[in-house]
Amino acid sequence: MQRWRGLEDIPADWGRSVVTIGSFDGVHRGHQLIINRVVERARERGVRSVVVTFDPHPSEVVRPGSHPPLLAPQPRRAELIEELGVDAVLVLPFTTEFSKESPEEFFRQVLVDALHACLVVEGPNFRFGHRAAGDVALLAELGRAADCGVEVVDLQVRGAAGDGEPFSSTLTRRLVGSGDVAGAAEVLGRPHRVEGVVVRGAQRGRELGYPTANVETVPHSAIPADGVYAGWLTADGERMPAAISVGTNPTFDGTARTVEAYAIDRVGLDLYGLHVAVEFLVYLRGMEKFDSIDALLDRMADDVKRSRELTDAG
Repeated sequence: MQRWRGLEDIPADWGRSVVTIGSFDGVHRGHQLIINRVVERARERGVRSVVVTFDPHPSEVVRPGSHPPLLAPQPRRAELIEELGVDAVLVLPFTTEFSKESPEEFFRQVLVDALHACLVVEGPNFRFGHRAAGDVALLAELGRAADCGVEVVDLQVRGAAGDGEPFSSTLTRRLVGSGDVAGAAEVLGRPHRVEGVVVRGAQRGRELGYPTANVETVPHSAIPADGVYAGWLTADGERMPAAISVGTNPTFDGTARTVEAYAIDRVGLDLYGLHVAVEFLVYLRGMEKFDSIDALLDRMADDVKRSRELTDAG
């Protein structure tokens, strides 16, 4: 899959393509419906498929400080999109100047001149251009004049998560924020994951016999609610069962909120400085302040035992 940042990266000889546009944060199951349709339609027409997305999130430019928690950083989103068989991902730098482009300007510059779109596939609530003035009706009108079709895909995917609420990035963020990582996994089609670099912490886990990877997460990451989780830690391409703690370590009167993962039954791991991923499978319990180190150790042993059992089954 080709990855482009900005219109200038698109090859001059790029031919016709089937395109979809959106933030696609998390690439959840609703997004997957759209992207799969793009790939399918492109293959039917003998052209290439393109996903257009933005960096940073548009809300951070339009309303600074309102950046939503991200379900996946940009490189991870590209990986997930690539797994769906897309030919190219175009990341458009979202600037104040870019945000002021009218829907007509955006359509001509991106879809007609740059990507030579023969078909655009979107959900029914798609908006584009300055102040989100463009909708699918305007997109279809502009497409007719440019020999570019428009297909609207019904995104009403539902399940048990959110009491049957339609799957969306907003729902996923809410589930993650409440600690319902199992519900988030239903929406995403895989466990929720955060990434970051392993940094040195207070070393308490090592002293207690449970050395943890203290993960300095990517800015704006959607971090689950404070508590203990079963899941996995991936480093250097190896996915290891893990017991994960999110919170401030109240037993030690901590104040900084951290994400720490203990790789179960692994001895002598040196992960400092590595970029790792932490996946959340099941919420085990809330964060607690224990009266003694022995009480804490007993609970940690139980957390590890349950995490081992759950990840073996999962």
